[in-house]
Amino acid sequence: MSQTDLATMVERTPAAVSAWVNGRSEPRGDLKDIISGLLDPERTDPSPRADHLAEQTPMPTSISHEHAPRPTSSVRWHHRPAHHDGGREYGNAAAFAFDADLSVLAREATQNSLDERRDDQAPVRVHYTLHELDGTHLDDFLTALRWDEVLPHYEEACRGDQKVSRSLRSALDDLSRERRLRLLRVDDYNASGLTGPEYGDGRFAAVVRRQLDSHKVTGGRAGGSYGLGKATLWATSRFGLVLINSMLSEPYEGRRAGRVIGRLDLPWHEVGGNPYAGPAWLGTPDIDPEHEGVSRSWWADHDTLRGLHLDRGGEEPGTSFLVVGAHDASGDAESLEDMHDKLLRSLADGFWAAMVGGHSAGPLLEASVTTLRNGRVHIPEQRVDPHAYHPATSRALQAYLDGTTVDELTTAHEVVRADVPLIVTPLKGQGRSRDRGREHLAVLLLTPADENDAQVNRVICMRGNRMTITAHRPRELPLGTTGFQAVLLAGYATGRGDEEVRLAEAFLRASEPPEHDRWDRTEELTTSYERGALSRLKEFRADIDTTVRSLLGKRRTTSSAGPAVLRELLKLDVPGRAAARRTQSFPTVRDVQATVDERGAWHVTVRLRLPEADDAWVLAPVAKFDVRSGGRPSVKWELLVGSESCRAENGTIVVEPGVRLAEFSGVTDPDTHPVRGAYARLAIDVPKARGGAA
Repeated sequence: MSQTDLATMVERTPAAVSAWVNGRSEPRGDLKDIISGLLDPERTDPSPRADHLAEQTPMPTSISHEHAPRPTSSVRWHHRPAHHDGGREYGNAAAFAFDADLSVLAREATQNSLDERRDDQAPVRVHYTLHELDGTHLDDFLTALRWDEVLPHYEEACRGDQKVSRSLRSALDDLSRERRLRLLRVDDYNASGLTGPEYGDGRFAAVVRRQLDSHKVTGGRAGGSYGLGKATLWATSRFGLVLINSMLSEPYEGRRAGRVIGRLDLPWHEVGGNPYAGPAWLGTPDIDPEHEGVSRSWWADHDTLRGLHLDRGGEEPGTSFLVVGAHDASGDAESLEDMHDKLLRSLADGFWAAMVGGHSAGPLLEASVTTLRNGRVHIPEQRVDPHAYHPATSRALQAYLDGTTVDELTTAHEVVRADVPLIVTPLKGQGRSRDRGREHLAVLLLTPADENDAQVNRVICMRGNRMTITAHRPRELPLGTTGFQAVLLAGYATGRGDEEVRLAEAFLRASEPPEHDRWDRTEELTTSYERGALSRLKEFRADIDTTVRSLLGKRRTTSSAGPAVLRELLKLDVPGRAAARRTQSFPTVRDVQATVDERGAWHVTVRLRLPEADDAWVLAPVAKFDVRSGGRPSVKWELLVGSESCRAENGTIVVEPGVRLAEFSGVTDPDTHPVRGAYARLAIDVPKARGGAA
């Protein structure tokens, strides 16, 4: 007997019978009597007890077969009804915690993948795929997405005056006009996947149904701790829409492959007179009385996965996130090529150390980027090579992992090692009043900078899974110091696992804000640790500076290239080498002076430092509002003016070859300000304009 046959006999839906079989609900007592007779016609007991039925009459194999996939035809969008108390949310607040920037997405999503590493003997593999659709390819995808169902909700949600509504209107207008859509898929392998129940505690519910639920099961080694990073996926979507396909490391409902669901974040809106809170899910209807009308995940077949661009290669556990309408709100990457390059750079900058392996420990991560157009390769897969992007620091870390560090630098490619003490303050209630805490010895690695390094004399700090936390610039360096690069390994990044390491890891993680980009005062640090925790961090930074100065003072570097003066006289102008140097160097902002006038417009004077170049620099200055509660929205220039060292042309600043210092002035357009000028800080970026010098 099939589930459908039984449903017909008891006048119930097949979904209801499926719920009984899978244990999500039970039939009423009178139905149990009827089902008992249908499954066992020879039973004579007219009123069998429910427990007797459960013990004596198991379901036949044809009914209790292991959780067959729910039919794709039942997939639909479920929109959360509005709150009964009249409360409204005009967008997901968590999405405003970070910039809607590809570099931020790469950092947060990859960090989450590292935190879910399954096999400690193999790296997590992360693959980013950009995919642009148009024509019939776009139509097929929108059909698979059931776009017609959700479009009325978009139309109503974008009618408001809030920021999210305006962004949605722009996205819908562009889709209608250009008939083009960009997808960004983030696949990880050798990860746990979204395991756990549909609504209870677990990875699935933490990502799909909850906010501020980190749910990291990593023994204290996690890079993230706020549960905010996943929101960057939705923030990077112009439509607030992400589809998910997970291959589970632990079975759920007896299955592992193809657990699919979609989540949409909209502001409060009304459709057909019915108010909706905003969030919506793409899935199959849940017939459990507790969750009646809710859409839950389903086990998708291969054709469905292909139609939604969610098919994964192989059977390795992990998750695929598909960002629908992917964009870079910073304005730095508009074309597919620019987005591809920015993802590569961002992965290298944030995770170069996690991609370095040695004798004592292999790499924790492998990362690559591919770009497609309508299913065809536009830019072939490029794997991130940490030694190509950060040669000096990668050399330093590999020397530590290989055990080849030295006590004193004597050649240009050696790596010197020293320990830096960090005093970990006791947790409140766990230490004596005068107890300064436990000492943890962080590892400092220092090596000469590479000749193409754009920024030198920095200490790259990290812990846990070796994600870059911050770049610290030591103070009071000796006069005439030759450029160097240094790496600081703290906590589990040292490769050790003793009690002091565990305490230091937790202490430093508590000192990080949601961006995980510095070690400083946080609410968790001051409320969880005894008085003096912030002082211990300041002492730690001071000890880093002291250690760097001592290593530089002992340095006796020799080089087979001869004296520096002679090398400069004999340097050959090799075109290939010069081009490589230009691609690694870029202008930097040396100083900004700014005031706000009575209209709220910012008046800025920007001084630039420029590297040597054979061609003119063509720069496109960008003014951004640095607001703490959200991303950095760009504002337009009302006026750009050059100086004796440069000139303004069509919204760009042109600096002639040979000029090393330049200055320009600008006035922002107050009509483009998201808030009053006096209510935010101003940040100035100077990326090269399209067609400008590399």
